[in-house]
Amino acid sequence: MGKIVVETVIPVPVETCFDLARDVGVHTRTASFSGERLVPPGRMSGLLELGDLVAFEGRHFGIRQTFVAKITEMAPPRRFVDEMVRGAFTWLRHDHEFHIHARGTLMRDVVEWRSPLGFLGKLADALFVERHMEWFVRTKQANFRVLLSE
Repeated sequence: MGKIVVETVIPVPVETCFDLARDVGVHTRTASFSGERLVPPGRMSGLLELGDLVAFEGRHFGIRQTFVAKITEMAPPRRFVDEMVRGAFTWLRHDHEFHIHARGTLMRDVVEWRSPLGFLGKLADALFVERHMEWFVRTKQANFRVLLSE
C-alpha cells in the first residue's frame, strides 16, 4: 500500500482554505498542469459536500485517465475525505486536513492507495507511482497557494 503526506502553509484563515479546497473549479485550475478537467458524473461546479461524487479526467503517466471519488467524511472547517469509486487504483483515500498555523493554515494532504496487479503494482509504486503522486499533490498545493496570492 502506498502513502504520501504533503504539507503546505497557505496564508489564509482555515475556513477560507477549507472552502476553496472543496471548490471543484479551484481544483481544476490548480491541477491544470495535468490537463485535468471536470467530467460527469458528479458535481460540476461549487463546493463539495458530504455524499457528493466528483469526477476528473487528466493525463497521468502519458495516459488520459478518469478518476471518480465520493466525499465520505466532512468535518468543517478541519477535514474532508474523498475515496475513489472508479479509477486506476484498487483503492484510494485522500484525507484533506486544515490546521491553524501562525501564518494562516497548514494544509495537509494524506493520500493512501493500493495499486492493482499485486506484486507488479507494489513494484510500480516503488519505482514511480509514489513519486508521481507526491509530485502531483505538491504541485497542486503550490498552485493553490499561488492562486490565493493573485
